[in-house]
Amino acid sequence: MSITSIRLADDIDKPLESLANKLDRSKNYLINQAIKEFLIRQSLEELRWADTMEALESIQSGKSIDEADVNAWLNSWGTGEREDPPK
Repeated sequence: MSITSIRLADDIDKPLESLANKLDRSKNYLINQAIKEFLIRQSLEELRWADTMEALESIQSGKSIDEADVNAWLNSWGTGEREDPPK
C-alpha cells in the first residue's frame, strides 16, 4: 500500500469528516472507496467509448440492419411465432 497526501478544500473536508463519523469509518476509507468507484466508472466509460467507436465504424462500412426488420423481429416476441433476429 502506498501513501499519498492530498489537500482537501473545506467544503469537502467538513462533510467528509461528518460522513466518516456518521458511518463510523475513517476519512481514509471513504476516500479510497470514492477513488475506487471513480476508477471503475472511468473504466466503464472507456469500454462504452470503444463500443461506440466500433459501432460507428460498422455503420461507416455499411454494416447495418434496417429499422423495419428490427421492429418486425421485436414485434414477434411473445407471439409464439418468434422470428429469427435480422442479419
